[in-house]
Amino acid sequence: MRLVTFNLLHGRSPDDGVVSAERLHDAVAGLDADVLALQEVDHDQPRSAHVDQTALAARALGAAHARYLPALVGTPGVAWREATPEDAPGVGPTYGIGLVSRLPVERWVRIPLGTSPVSLPLLVDARRPALVRDEPRLGLAAVLAPGAPVGTVVATHLSFAPGFNVAQLTRLVRAVRGLPRPVVLLGDLNMPGPVPAAVLPRWRSLAREATFPAVLPRIQFDHALVRDHPDRPLPAVAAFETVLTPISDHRALAVDLDTAQP
Repeated sequence: MRLVTFNLLHGRSPDDGVVSAERLHDAVAGLDADVLALQEVDHDQPRSAHVDQTALAARALGAAHARYLPALVGTPGVAWREATPEDAPGVGPTYGIGLVSRLPVERWVRIPLGTSPVSLPLLVDARRPALVRDEPRLGLAAVLAPGAPVGTVVATHLSFAPGFNVAQLTRLVRAVRGLPRPVVLLGDLNMPGPVPAAVLPRWRSLAREATFPAVLPRIQFDHALVRDHPDRPLPAVAAFETVLTPISDHRALAVDLDTAQP
């Protein structure tokens, strides 16, 4: 079973600034993920040719189960408002997170995580500093059908504000406490790895590798973490890797589980 998390940068290439649905399709297909967590995902945005990028990713993987969760309505960096649970895709241009699965999903859970009130200078495209207003943050949990090696997979993209992202992570793991384990958390946590054990007791990291910037990465912002079930531990990690694609300023982080072992 291959688990992947990938911050898309809405499909844009930092090299030429182009957003190409074909490039996005090919990049995702090359990841060959059984479950794929997506961050910085566009839906019906003019800048990305009004593509439903989560649905495109599902088609690229041949996955029958996918869910997109808008965090905001509007366009980041231009004009937007926080998305509500009633804001279904189609309300207008939106931006958020997604989760795609080749394995059957029994149910989906939306987890609001709040918004940091601050704006901070960040590196745009890993090169240009800019003052950026933080966005609403969410978690999206997929409870997999019985028989899967994983009980629940959670996708998220946390705040870039130090301290506030820790509070969001704490809120997230509290919210998934009652979901079937093992619970795997995939996402851009905006925390240079490794995540301190004091923040996530009883959780462990599945992969430690720098993912940002995409070229010559120096920082691990993208993580795969697990909380095991005492009677049903996660299968062993057979391998993990970061994957450079033609899009995004992040590398994808992929974890392969050895599901052949009993």
